[in-house]
Amino acid sequence: MTKNKEVKYLTEEEQQELLEKFDPEAGTRKLSGILGYVAFFGLLAFSLFQLYTAIFGVFTAQIQRTIHLGFALSLIFLLFPANRKKRQKGKLQIAWYDMVLAIASIGVGAYWPLYFVDLVMSVGRINTLDFTVGLIAILLVLEATRRAVGLPIMIIALLFILYGLFGSNMPGFLSHRGLTIERLVQTMFFTTEGILGTPLAVSSTFIFLFLLFGSFLIRTGVGQYFNDLSIAIAGRSIGGPAKVAIFSSALQGTISGSSVANVVTSGAFTIPMMKNLGYKKEFAGAVEASASTGGQLMPPIMGAAAFLMVEFIGNGITYWDIAKAAAIPAILYFSGIWIMTHFEAKKLGLRGLTKEEMPSRREVFGKVYLLIPIIAIILLLMSNITVTHAALYSIVISIIVGFLNKDAGMKFMDIIYALVDGARTALAVAAATAAAGIIVGIVTKTGLGLKLANGLIDLAGGYLIPTLFLTMVAALVLGMGSPTTANYVITSTIAAPAMILLGVPDLSAHLFVFYFGIIADITPPVALAAFAAAGVSGGEPIKTGIVSSKLAIAAFIIPYIFVLSPELLMIDTTWMETAWIVFTAMTGMIAIGAGVIGYWARSMHWLERTFSIVGGLLLVYPETLSDITGLIIFTVLLVLQYVWKQDKGGGNSTSETNTALKNADYSKVKP
Repeated sequence: MTKNKEVKYLTEEEQQELLEKFDPEAGTRKLSGILGYVAFFGLLAFSLFQLYTAIFGVFTAQIQRTIHLGFALSLIFLLFPANRKKRQKGKLQIAWYDMVLAIASIGVGAYWPLYFVDLVMSVGRINTLDFTVGLIAILLVLEATRRAVGLPIMIIALLFILYGLFGSNMPGFLSHRGLTIERLVQTMFFTTEGILGTPLAVSSTFIFLFLLFGSFLIRTGVGQYFNDLSIAIAGRSIGGPAKVAIFSSALQGTISGSSVANVVTSGAFTIPMMKNLGYKKEFAGAVEASASTGGQLMPPIMGAAAFLMVEFIGNGITYWDIAKAAAIPAILYFSGIWIMTHFEAKKLGLRGLTKEEMPSRREVFGKVYLLIPIIAIILLLMSNITVTHAALYSIVISIIVGFLNKDAGMKFMDIIYALVDGARTALAVAAATAAAGIIVGIVTKTGLGLKLANGLIDLAGGYLIPTLFLTMVAALVLGMGSPTTANYVITSTIAAPAMILLGVPDLSAHLFVFYFGIIADITPPVALAAFAAAGVSGGEPIKTGIVSSKLAIAAFIIPYIFVLSPELLMIDTTWMETAWIVFTAMTGMIAIGAGVIGYWARSMHWLERTFSIVGGLLLVYPETLSDITGLIIFTVLLVLQYVWKQDKGGGNSTSETNTALKNADYSKVKP
C-alpha cells in the first residue's frame, strides 16, 4: 500500500489568524503592561461578580443587569479595537477615546446602583442627567456591539431605533405614533423592556455561568479528550476522519457557543486528516463546518439562544424541556451528516485510520472519568434544581476532575485563567443581548411584532407552509450578519408569533427560528463557518458553503417536520411512540443521505435517488400512512441495490476500483 503524505496541521498562530478573520469575537487586542493587568483583573472581577451573585443571589434586576453591562462595555472598549483591520499583533493599540469610552461605560454600569432609590421613586420620569446617561448608554451599546459582534447587528438595532422615532412617517400597517427621544431613552435604559430587558437578564445569569463552565472544561482537558474519544470510536470505520470530525464537533458544541471557533479548533485537526485520506478540500471543510455549526443544536448545552428561549416562551417551560425536545432533531441532524459522509467514503473507496494512526483505546477509555462534568450537568438539569445551581455545581465538578487529570496538570492559576477566559467569551454575548434588548423594546413599544406577524400571514395568504418558508428566509438572512443570540431574539419576536397565530405550538415555533438562525452560518452567500473551514482546507469558500448546506439537509427539513408534527419534539408522546419515531426517522435519514450522495450499496440512478429522497421524507414525517409508504419504498430500493450489486460482480464504483489499483502491492508480481 502506498504511504500517505505527512499530515500538516495548523499551528496555534494560524488558527488564531483564521478566528480573527471570520469571528469578530476573536479580534481582541494583546494588551501588555499596566493596561494588560487592568484588562486581566477586570475580566477576573467580572467572573467573580457573576459567581458571587450566583451563589448568594442576584441583586435587583436593574442593578444586576447594569453592573453586568458596565463590566462588559468597559472591557470591550479596552480589548476590541475600533478598526480591527489596523490592529497590529503584539503592539499596544489603544487610543485616548477608547479610554474615555471605557470610563463612560463604568459610569453607566454604576448609575443604577448609585441612584436606585431616586430612579424608582421617579416613577418613569427622568431628569436631564438621567436622559444624558441613558443616551450615552444607548450609543455605547451600539458601538460595543459593532466592535465585538459585527456591523450588521448594530445597523439592525439602529434601524429599529429610527423606526421608533419616525414611525409616524412609515406607510400602511407599519405606521405608529412615533416615540419622542425622551420616551425612547426612558424605555431603553430606565425600564426592563429595553437594554436592561430579558436578553441581558439571561446573559447576566444563566448564559455567563454556562460559558464559564465551558471555559473550565477546556482547562480540565475535556476538549482534547473529545478528539481522542472520537478517534477511538470512529477512526477505524470507512472514511474514519470525517466521522471523527462529526462526533468531535457534536461534543465540542458543549463547550463552544461559536460555530466559527468550533470549526477552527476542531477543524485544524480533522480537516487535514480528511484531506490526507482522499476527501476533496471542499467536502472536508464542509463536513467540519456543518458538524461544528450543529454543536449549538446538541443538548444538553445548546447555544446561548436556548437559554433565552426559556424566558421568551414562558408558560412554566424549563431548560430541560427545551433540551429534551431538541434531542431527536439533533440526533437526526448529526446522523444525516454521518450517513452522507459514510456513503461519500464508500463511493470514493476511502479507508479508515490504520492501527498505527489510532490512539491507544485502553488509554482513551481509561480517561472516561473526564466525561463526569457532562454527565453531571445532564443529571442536574433533569433534577428540580435551578439552571444557575446546575451550572455552579458542574463548574465545581469540572475543577475536581481537572485536578484528577494528571495530563492536564491543572493548578490554582488554571482556575484563575479559566475565570478570565470565561469572562472574555461572555463579552460579545453581553453586547449582542444588550443590542437585542433595544430591538425588543422598540417592538414592544410600537406593537411592531403583532403588525409584522399579521403582515407575514397576509403575505403567505394565511397558509402555514408559505408562512414557514418566509420565516425561514428571514432567519437565514438575519443569521448571515448577526450572531445566533440576536437572530433568535429578532425572529422570535417578529416571525414566531405568526406561526403561533396559525396554531403552531410555542416550542415548535421557537425551535423553528432557532434552527434556521444557526444554519445561516453555513448557508451561502455569507456562510462564516463554511468560509472558516475553507480557510483551513484551502478549498473554495462558496463551494464549501454549498456542500455544507447539502450535508446539513436535515436541518432544512426537520424544522418543517416538527412544526407539522410536534411528536418529533416528544410533545404528548409515549416512550413507545418516541422509539418508533426515532427508528423511522433514522431509517428515513439513511434513504435521504443515499439519495443526496447518489450511492448506497452501489451508484444510484437519478430515478432511484429521487425515490430514495421521497421515501426518506415520508419516513421522517411521523405519521402512520407516511411511515408505511416510506418503509415500502426503502425496502424495495434496498433490495434492488444489493441484488443489482451482486449481478454486477460486487458493485465497486470506478473510484473504488481505481483506489484499489493504486493501493495494490505490485512488489510480488513477476514480469
